Amino acid sequence: MPTTPAEDGLVIEMRNVATRFGTHAVHTDVNLGIRKAEIFALIGGSGSGKSTLLREMVLLQRPSAGTVRVLGMDLRNIGDGDALALCRRWGVMFQHGGLFGALTVAENIGLPLREHTQLPPALIAEIAATKLAMVGLAPEVAAQYPAELSGGMLKRAALARALALDPELLFLDEPTAGLDPVSAAGVDALVLQLRGLFGLTIVMVTHDLDLLWQVADRVAVLAQGTVQAIGSMAELSQLDNPLIRPFFDGPRSRAAQAQAEAGEAEQPAGGTTRSTPSKPK
Repeated sequence: MPTTPAEDGLVIEMRNVATRFGTHAVHTDVNLGIRKAEIFALIGGSGSGKSTLLREMVLLQRPSAGTVRVLGMDLRNIGDGDALALCRRWGVMFQHGGLFGALTVAENIGLPLREHTQLPPALIAEIAATKLAMVGLAPEVAAQYPAELSGGMLKRAALARALALDPELLFLDEPTAGLDPVSAAGVDALVLQLRGLFGLTIVMVTHDLDLLWQVADRVAVLAQGTVQAIGSMAELSQLDNPLIRPFFDGPRSRAAQAQAEAGEAEQPAGGTTRSTPSKPK
């Protein structure tokens, strides 16, 4: 399938996207554009269709109506060969890692290379070791199995696999879910570092307010089947939309915002800080 250049620097475009499961409508009219080398987040309440949109961007699901374009290619009726070529240009980190328990970390990282390239095993092992180091894991982790890793290590190993084919696009589904504040802050910094080093376009679904304030360039708020607003967290925090205010009015939201604003003044370039949740009263 021929490709056309993305308009206005957009690498992902969704136009009038609707998604239905039987009689249940998840999306009714979603429109958004994601720019090259930005960190873009999708947020919304439970059932708002955040992960569904992500799945539609990576060809794991087709919308009921509308247009999805990724890297200049229309995903409607895309052929198998073109789909495979496109998939090689992105990496996906699933919420629970998605690593194969019977494979070592190194084998998991090397899996995309074994499936999509003709590289010799020795070179694949070398690349896997490089990706492991890139995400901040020690060389000895390569021989471990997923069940032997902590939550933070598991997330980093999954990220290393997502980076195996040197993608242009990186999709992250809840990259800090279940992590302690220290491990989560490490993921924050790593996401910024990857964008800075490789110019990656990063799309993430997250409930993590610290990650949103510290890392995201722009955020799309999903509710009632559509995008309520798109902007930076600072811009969204000024809106009066009752479907958006819950993301900014609670104590956790205020703490994350205050920490981000303080970090802008105090942290070196690329640094991140994490707010500590207050104890329940």
